[in-house]
Amino acid sequence: MAGPGNDFDHLFKILLVGNSGVGKSSLLLRFTASKFDDLSPTIGVDFKVKMVSLQGKRLKLTIWDTAGQERFRTLTSTYYRGAQGIILVYDVTRRATFTDLSDVWLKEVDRFSTNKDCIKMLIGNKVDLEESERVVAKKEGIAFARQHGCLFLEASAKTSINVQRCFDELVHKILDTPSLTADTAQLETNLLRSDQMWDQGYLALGGVCSC
Repeated sequence: MAGPGNDFDHLFKILLVGNSGVGKSSLLLRFTASKFDDLSPTIGVDFKVKMVSLQGKRLKLTIWDTAGQERFRTLTSTYYRGAQGIILVYDVTRRATFTDLSDVWLKEVDRFSTNKDCIKMLIGNKVDLEESERVVAKKEGIAFARQHGCLFLEASAKTSINVQRCFDELVHKILDTPSLTADTAQLETNLLRSDQMWDQGYLALGGVCSC
């Protein structure tokens, strides 16, 4: 709940995970800034903050954009801690990005997530591309989501189709889960620690995050 001096009722931590190039950074930019750019792959981890109002609550969302490359995997594992929502993103025109959800990303969620009731959402991105380019059918995404207990939507960061709806549905589900809306004081501490670690990792990598 909101503490002294805070202008929000809840603080939620949300992660975006998935292979490099599926459009995680573009989805984040579309949601937080209502614009689209073809972004280079994220280096390490970046995050953005967005204030929203849902169900009569003022919410502060800290949304973490994680690198999809294997070489950053050890850096990003820490950022699962305390997350109430995890968005798994794949590209509907690249089969490997879909199969890696179960082969790689869900295994990481199971290993590193510290909230047993964390809400998972599956997003099939890039539905703006020609139907002939699609290789992952919508029914496959639905089946995957049902099997693994995820919310599911297809979206396009480029045209903004369903982007707002994705985050709205995820946050609604978090709000409806009592164990995820408990006192957020410890989460604020964890976020500060993660921010400091990001600075250290960023400097160690010597890179620039394009998102």
